[in-house]
Amino acid sequence: MVRRLLALLAAALLMLRPALATDPYAFFDWDVSYVTAAPLGVKQQVIGINGKFPGPVVNVTTNWNVVVNVLNDLDEPLLITWNGIQHRKNCWQDGVLGTNCPISSGWNWTYEFQVKDQIGSFFYFPSTGLQRAAGGYGGVIVNNRDVIAVPFGRPDGDITILIGDWHNKNHTDLRKMLDSGKDLGMPDGVLINGKGPYRYNDSLVPAGIEYETFNVHPGRTYRIRVHNVGTSTSLNFRIQGHNMVLVETEGSYTTQQNYTNLDVHVGQSYSFLVTTDQNASSDYYVVASARMVNESQWRRVTGVAVLRYSNSGGPASGPLPDPPQDQNDRTFSMNQARSVRWNLSAGAARPNPQGSFRYSSINVTQAYLLRSTAPVSVAGRRRATLNGISFAPPETPLRLADAYGVKGVYTLDFPERPPPQGAPPRLARSVINGTYRGFMELIFQNNDTRMQSYHMDGYAFFVVGMDYGEWTEDSRGTYNKGDGVARSTIQVYPGAWAAVLVSLDNVGIWNVRSENLDSWYLGQEVYVRVVNPEDSKTEMAIPDNALYCGQLHKYQNIVQFV
Repeated sequence: MVRRLLALLAAALLMLRPALATDPYAFFDWDVSYVTAAPLGVKQQVIGINGKFPGPVVNVTTNWNVVVNVLNDLDEPLLITWNGIQHRKNCWQDGVLGTNCPISSGWNWTYEFQVKDQIGSFFYFPSTGLQRAAGGYGGVIVNNRDVIAVPFGRPDGDITILIGDWHNKNHTDLRKMLDSGKDLGMPDGVLINGKGPYRYNDSLVPAGIEYETFNVHPGRTYRIRVHNVGTSTSLNFRIQGHNMVLVETEGSYTTQQNYTNLDVHVGQSYSFLVTTDQNASSDYYVVASARMVNESQWRRVTGVAVLRYSNSGGPASGPLPDPPQDQNDRTFSMNQARSVRWNLSAGAARPNPQGSFRYSSINVTQAYLLRSTAPVSVAGRRRATLNGISFAPPETPLRLADAYGVKGVYTLDFPERPPPQGAPPRLARSVINGTYRGFMELIFQNNDTRMQSYHMDGYAFFVVGMDYGEWTEDSRGTYNKGDGVARSTIQVYPGAWAAVLVSLDNVGIWNVRSENLDSWYLGQEVYVRVVNPEDSKTEMAIPDNALYCGQLHKYQNIVQFV
């Protein structure tokens, strides 16, 4: 009771903060706790926010200040990260172990950040200990300011859809599986907004499962934001009988193209315009089905919700809308991914066109080829690597160690290229030393047998190329040098590569990770350190409420108010 009162006091004190007219504040008070749910018919412990699973949608506008007071009512440490939010000059709010000490069980901590010069569709989730596999996630909407034109008419509604594979085992049991050297195996299903599938097939879906219904009116246009918040499965998203006009992905407006279905890989976000122009003789299926898998074995791993017109004549029935012809057709999926292009004529957070930043005319100053392989044994444990290095989670956050001059927490020797064949993998805390205002090329080479997604905090990068086989210097000749979309999460197909370019203008230490939770948990991540050697004021100061741990634990206050 005392700590709950302290949390409420912290929120009340923050509410007294004066808000500038030009930069409003949005306040949120979250109690993160376990709740009991049975999304696939099996009761289990999931992570809820204020008793709800999934958590609330954070709906704000460009340049608003966001204040989220988080009370950790779990029985283990917690961090919340904000997938795609750039935290300009403020990696202290990023919510990953390289920059933040976790919030201890029973403690509260307040995030405060500005959605500076951003628009679009993002999501948040707990970043430690495989917790996202248990929930704790929700959508983030960053709207345009009224003075900035949007490249389409105002929709009649805005719908957030969270899709993701799901295991009936608790996240603690999944951790034990990985720690013992096992794979997580096939998930038990796919959830849509935390709910199981509509009973479209009596033999595949048991009775009594709660499913999601999206209520719409005929003759209107809705903006539908789709986020893959799952553990490790790429999903194909589609709405029976309806075209989806892609308009934005992870903060960038795209060229507007019609899709009947789109592959949404782990950690990715898209938004579509969907017009309710069909007859209402019955409801329509909303489907998220597994991709890059054996279709006959994965039939039950399908999420199904319902789109219901206000004048609907009855429930949805019959077979689901067809997925792409071959569930394992990687060529189709890659060509579809290549079709997502930047809208060069649209403004975004600012009035100037997105294409006014001509990335093709900037010289690359650093290039890293990051190769991933199937998990290997490192120091007697099963680990995942990039360039032969499995990242060791720090006891003292890297950025905090820099601020207090603590030596030996990490090294700046991450290799630019993979090690020679046969070189032993190693466990290390090796960091990429990024050049402030440099232009970095990152090539993700996936030599594993399954799909991977990679994300970079603090930035949007330009997706300039992807193909099958091994990347070579000649591969640069195939790059898209005109309208590669800017986003923060890129899929990399098995036996293939993907290349991105990023302008290192955001000071801090930023996480580059596999979005596949098992690969991330096993060490497939690295940090990029970006320091302005001439002016430390280009980064915000350590927040007054900073948490301290590891070698800096002695600085921690006994009672953490804000």
